[in-house]
Order: sequence, then structure tokens, then C-alpha cells
Amino acid sequence: MHDPKTLVIKAQSNDLGAFEELVNLYQNKVYGLCLHLTGNPDDAQDLAQEAFIRAYKALGRFRNEADFGTWIHRITVNVWLNLQRKNNGRKPVSLDEPYPSDKSGGLQREVAALDGDPLQALEEKEFRGLVRTTLQSLSEEHRAVLVLREIQGYSYEEVSRMLNCSLGTVKSRLSRAREAMRREMTKRSREAGEALPAAGESR
Repeated sequence: MHDPKTLVIKAQSNDLGAFEELVNLYQNKVYGLCLHLTGNPDDAQDLAQEAFIRAYKALGRFRNEADFGTWIHRITVNVWLNLQRKNNGRKPVSLDEPYPSDKSGGLQREVAALDGDPLQALEEKEFRGLVRTTLQSLSEEHRAVLVLREIQGYSYEEVSRMLNCSLGTVKSRLSRAREAMRREMTKRSREAGEALPAAGESR
């Protein structure tokens, strides 16, 4: 397997095989990002496919001194934001769809290990579900900055470049996104707690 920079050079010379290798190298990470942004596997698959199509078309403008992974993530976020704005943020999402296996961008499986604590596994699954649904309630700008910084682990500077906004804007959005996430998770946790019957009560 060639290194990404070599593959990019070959792909820029119309070597489709080299671009396919790039797709194989980055598809899991891109899909993981798409899943966090869209909230369900079907839309994530469509978004990932569109992102790679856009990347292939723009490959001639890619400067190979930059990191290809960061570049394709930037394209992915921009495609998603454009789709959100085109649909006025009203695109329905299926929050009941489970996450796929841990082969898709390092996401953990929601199936408990056989030797684990079933109750703890259930609590962790419910918590991840709460995080997922709460994330989908945020605005696209807040969701994007939160996913890139907190989940994907990019630096403030990298997020700034990806979203084409100032460092101050990134930090401001991230602060508001964290607060909105915290507030919404607290609200949903309380609602979930109130919906459960007390000990000894029947539903």
C-alpha cells in the first residue's frame, strides 16, 4: 500500500486505482463523521459517497502538502452544511437507527460483551443513545463544531479552516454548543427519569 501523498499524486494523474485506495484508507473515518452529522446510517452513506465524489472532482486543486484526511473531512462537513441549508434544516432523520459496528470510523459496538455487566452495558447504550439524539437537536453550526472538536479531535485551528471561520467564532460556537448540549441532555435525562415507573409501581 502506498502512502497517501503518493496516492494523491497518482490520483491527480487520473489513476482511478490510486483514488480507490485513498477511499479505502479514509472511508471508515469519513463514514464515522457522516454518521455523527446525519444521525442515521442511510444518510451517512449518501453523504460519504457525495463527499468522495466532490473530492475526486476537486483533486486537481488539492495541495499535497496538506493532510488528505483533514481535507476530505472539510469537504464532508461543507457538503453536509450545504445540504442542511438547502433543505432549511428540515430534513428528517431516523433517530431509532442503531450505530453500525466498530469498523465504521471507530464507533463502539452497542452489543454487550458476554462477560460484561449487562446492566452497565444497558446504561452505556442508553447514554450513547441520549448523546446521539441530543446531538441531532443542535443547530448545524453547533453540531459541526462539536463533532469536529470533541468527537473527531481536531484542533481549534483545524476546525477553523474546515468551517472557514475565525478562531474566535469556533471557540464561541463551541462554548454555546457545549452549553446547549449540556442543557438538552439534562432536560432529556429528567424527562426519561420521570417517564420511568417508581419501584414497585406497574406501568
